Amino acid sequence: MEQQHTPAPSSEYPLFPRELSWLAFNGRVLQEAADTRNPPIERLRFLGIYSNNLDEFFRVRVADVKRRILLKKYQTYEHEDAELLLIEIQNQVLQLGKQFNKIYLDIQLELRKHNIELIDDSKLTELQSGWVKSFFKNEVKKHISPIILSSTDASLSKILEDNTTYLMVEMTGSNKPEYAIVQVPTDEVSRFIELPLNLNTRKKNGHYRRQILLLDDIINHCIGDLFQGFFEFDQICAFSLKLTRDAEYNISDTLDQSLIDKMSKGIRQRLKSEPTRLVYDAAMPEQMLKVLTKQLGTGSMDALIAGSRYRNFKDFIGFPNLGHQSMEFAPLPPLPSADFEAHPTTFDAIRNADIMLYYPYHSFGYFTEWVRQASFDPKVTHIKITMYRVAKHSRVIHSLLDAVRNGKKVTVVVELKARFDEENNINWARKMTDAGIEVIFGQTTLKIHSKICLITRLEKGKPVRYGHIGSGNFNEKTARIYTDMSLFTCHPEITAEIEQVFEFIQYSYRPFQFNHLIVSPTWSRPKLLQLIQREIDFAVSGRKAEIFLKVNNLVDEEIVQLLYKASQAGVKIRMIIRGMCTLVPGLPGKSQNIKVISILDRFLEHARVYVFHNGGDTDLYLSSADWMTRNIDQRVEVGVPILDAKIKQTILTTLDIQWRDNVKARMIDAKQSNPYVKRGNKRNIRSQQSIYDFFAAQSQLLLQQTEPEF
Repeated sequence: MEQQHTPAPSSEYPLFPRELSWLAFNGRVLQEAADTRNPPIERLRFLGIYSNNLDEFFRVRVADVKRRILLKKYQTYEHEDAELLLIEIQNQVLQLGKQFNKIYLDIQLELRKHNIELIDDSKLTELQSGWVKSFFKNEVKKHISPIILSSTDASLSKILEDNTTYLMVEMTGSNKPEYAIVQVPTDEVSRFIELPLNLNTRKKNGHYRRQILLLDDIINHCIGDLFQGFFEFDQICAFSLKLTRDAEYNISDTLDQSLIDKMSKGIRQRLKSEPTRLVYDAAMPEQMLKVLTKQLGTGSMDALIAGSRYRNFKDFIGFPNLGHQSMEFAPLPPLPSADFEAHPTTFDAIRNADIMLYYPYHSFGYFTEWVRQASFDPKVTHIKITMYRVAKHSRVIHSLLDAVRNGKKVTVVVELKARFDEENNINWARKMTDAGIEVIFGQTTLKIHSKICLITRLEKGKPVRYGHIGSGNFNEKTARIYTDMSLFTCHPEITAEIEQVFEFIQYSYRPFQFNHLIVSPTWSRPKLLQLIQREIDFAVSGRKAEIFLKVNNLVDEEIVQLLYKASQAGVKIRMIIRGMCTLVPGLPGKSQNIKVISILDRFLEHARVYVFHNGGDTDLYLSSADWMTRNIDQRVEVGVPILDAKIKQTILTTLDIQWRDNVKARMIDAKQSNPYVKRGNKRNIRSQQSIYDFFAAQSQLLLQQTEPEF
């Protein structure tokens, strides 16, 4: 699974190309699919995650490289050429694709051992074929309206939707070939169709083998029935394809359009934006491919990738488990929080002491319960919250709607430009506005990525603020699969500054000062540089100096350069970075004091934590921001210092557990080749399981302390 990437040279410090670093990250996802220690269904789902990631990579990263080429403004790396980078990207994607196909075959063999078989339509028995034709006629055909290429004047690139599976159909006979495009309607019919057991005569150990046919194959098997009577043909065949487009916007700044209307238009324009990749079945005949590429108008910079029979493997994220429960990860039920459980209301709990929750180890239900209680608490006067990505059936928003009905003032900052979630956010924004919630769309030039909530109560006649700052979205769904930290506090100075963040979002022209919070865009960069420089000063003076960083991505060039200087000064730097890392660790004389690992496991590592030794008086920040230029300079992000000694120690303990991971941790080396951390003679430490066990032990202690005495 090793990737051979080479960092771009620099006159002083090397920078690893971020696009290639991202591919190395997705290579780690592929390692999880290849890892036979993972249950087979989960391995298949990791293939879906890999595919989904790659789609976004082409929509965002590759599209960005192509734009730089077209605009001839690519200056990120002094000695690197954008065209060469694009070629390297394509080579790496092809290499990873070969590994993907091999892993998929291996997983299929493993599933067969468990009496689960993925088959294509060529393996159908006569009885099964009859059932498939009936299923197609009754359940599938009504959702299909073919596009006949000879009947449309529009370019196919303007018609095909982004990241949707299509079949290109060729009908041949006495006349010239006729071509059509058929969309696989996965929004209407499940992608995975189990054949009835009574049609399967194969048995193993007395058990029926569960056979699954993809919807693509059902359509392919019945493709003649779809066109019969409308076209004359002797032969008909179909091959899959998928188009990926540039995800950037091209929105007019016309003053007479509302922002919601602009965003709606932006979503429509995405369907017509430039293609960045065409993936097609490698078995597609050459003449058919020529017709396809001509219709799409693909050029030399477009990625034409021949692949396997199936497209849109991202659907495999939801592959059903038809076998024993051991074929997927054992459930880890969310754990109770001792701090919340010890008090009758969430406000009593937060007033007693700051509280930190770590999802999904803790239940996200404590946050939704806090907002629910606020919705009817007669003392609550105002709820303010930022929303970046929320669930389609959001309990949080329903509580906010209830709060308005109960006479509370509710202010919601909705980020309409949350990539790929725009439509969901627009729908919620309209519903909340109609209900009487004050909906703010922030600043058109800045994304609101902070995860903050502020609830004001009247206590003894005075307003008291209760605040939340976290690293994750207020989303019940992702809180079950992303690792994120949340801080609840009523610290008066912290909550006053949270109030200022909301004011900044509305009135950015006013002067603000933040003494505790790290707030992007204006105040974040100088603060981070100052914190790193302080460790350099400690090291130069001969004192102990350390930085421990956990983020998703590290790509900001100024900060990377300063970290190199910190290493040269003697600062010991440890970093846990899930995704992109442009810093090259372990280089003699430059970064020999820097070690970097990446952890991939059943949960997506998403928390951001910054730790600075500070001469022994440790500073620890929980933040929504990665160390990327966009997060520091182009978004509204919020980081909060952890002041409670107990919480600080808890977070440091979890970081230490992760640093000692020798099961799911990979070393980030100079080539980003993804070697696993060597275990040696040490006991296995799988950090996500160990952290769950750590909090479970705390919960057990709580139960023991609260058991009644007899």
